[in-house]
Amino acid sequence: MRRAERIELVLAPRPEGVSLQRWLYDELRAAILTGRLAPGARLPSTRDLAARFGLSRGTVLGAFAQLDAEGYLAGAVGRGSYVAAELPDRRIDSGVRGGRSADSDRGDPHERQSLKKHDGRPSPRAANTRGDDAGHRHQPAVTLSARGRLLARSAFQLSGRSIPARAFRASQPDLDAFPFDLWARLAAKRTRRTQRDLLGDGEAQGYRPLREAIAAYVGMSRGIACSADHVVVLGSVQQAIDLSARLLLDPGDVAWIEDPGYLGARFVFEAAGARVVGVPVDAGGLDVEWARRHAPDARLAFVTAGRQAPLGPPLALERRLSLLEWARSRGAVVIEDDYDSEYRFAGHPLAALKSLDDDGHVIYCGTFSKLLFPALRTAYAIVPDRLVEPFVTALSLTTRHVPLDQQSVLHEFIADGHFGRHIRRMRVLYGERAEALAAGVARHLAGLLEVAPIVAGLDAPAFLPPGTDDNEAVRRAANAGIETRALSRHAVDRPAPAGLVLGFASVGVEDIESGLITLARAISPMRRSHGNRG
Repeated sequence: MRRAERIELVLAPRPEGVSLQRWLYDELRAAILTGRLAPGARLPSTRDLAARFGLSRGTVLGAFAQLDAEGYLAGAVGRGSYVAAELPDRRIDSGVRGGRSADSDRGDPHERQSLKKHDGRPSPRAANTRGDDAGHRHQPAVTLSARGRLLARSAFQLSGRSIPARAFRASQPDLDAFPFDLWARLAAKRTRRTQRDLLGDGEAQGYRPLREAIAAYVGMSRGIACSADHVVVLGSVQQAIDLSARLLLDPGDVAWIEDPGYLGARFVFEAAGARVVGVPVDAGGLDVEWARRHAPDARLAFVTAGRQAPLGPPLALERRLSLLEWARSRGAVVIEDDYDSEYRFAGHPLAALKSLDDDGHVIYCGTFSKLLFPALRTAYAIVPDRLVEPFVTALSLTTRHVPLDQQSVLHEFIADGHFGRHIRRMRVLYGERAEALAAGVARHLAGLLEVAPIVAGLDAPAFLPPGTDDNEAVRRAANAGIETRALSRHAVDRPAPAGLVLGFASVGVEDIESGLITLARAISPMRRSHGNRG
């Protein structure tokens, strides 16, 4: 190993939130990979580095130890530390880092910081390393499979959403109205009384007392006759859709989805290799007869029968019966996503499509994340007899089970009557906000936005004049501090109506009024430009 002249290290400023040891490790590793510290170069002593950069010697020793363990350094007692003559084979420029794609967003964000440029210096990712390592420069990069590429897109925001919610955030309940003090007391009580059976593995199907409570609730509120043996507790409805696709769809199979519809289902079906057929939606919901004429051999249908997402109408009774008859005749399965129709402001909630299913062709899905609070991440599926065992087995293979402590607290919340009282209270509150939204749109946005009567849910579609660019409206609204979503984003096989999805549940009446005034100012210029085109 050759000796090098004493080197003068220049390190980039430490990024906010990065520990000193992590920063030093990243900088030394970047210097090695870019060739600024060549193979065989002797590093300053740990004492010198500590004094030069105002670090403790323990911090420097820790960084050196990690680099040595990963094969970047070599050393001997009394001779100091040197850059290894042969660097590890984990080549940054080939797109592989530690056995993972460099494009991966998983792992430690501080670890990913070392892949970025430092003050204009070359990124380690583009390093021109020396010696024998250069022979690996053209080794194949790790790539995603065809299914992986489809799974690498999402209909959801990957970062958490801000709190409190802004007008007009869709699909979110009012977090300020949730009885968190009560929930905290139940959680504390459950913790004090925790028994050993809640500390080990639980049933993959879910905590049985919670499943019993869910079965009783959906029987009362949704007309579904089932037992705890039909209930499967999951982390989300999205997980239920994914498991259903894996279990029921082979590549090339056809799946129906509402058009416009829920992109979270579409992406999952496409990732499973299915051919997704967008079925038109009108005032009666999914046009079942159109689907039966154009794609009769489908294996799976996805519907939001209680309140169509995003347009709002429930699936008409005659279409419910036709859909079930089709499923029976074809041996197909219908996934019913009942995501927020529990909040119905006129009369009682409609009976679920599942309540008409006498032959076991409907998987009914509900979620507590929209009924209580998003971070709960607890949902459930009511699964037909013949699908329970494969569904639970697949859940065990892919997830094991939802955390037991969370399930036990939710069970007590339901069993003690708090859940039912909360739903009734929120139904009144959200109904008032729905009325405020409809009245405010008529007052401030007449001729530019039209909202149909709002009878259920957490949000409502607001329609723009035909030909209006709703994505442009969303951009203008965002620039004014208003949060909304374009209806066109929900299109599958045909253009969706131009419009915005306006959430009202998480926004107070005063904020609804001020938000609509701001929205009107933001998008009113579009009325003039649209009129000029006409």
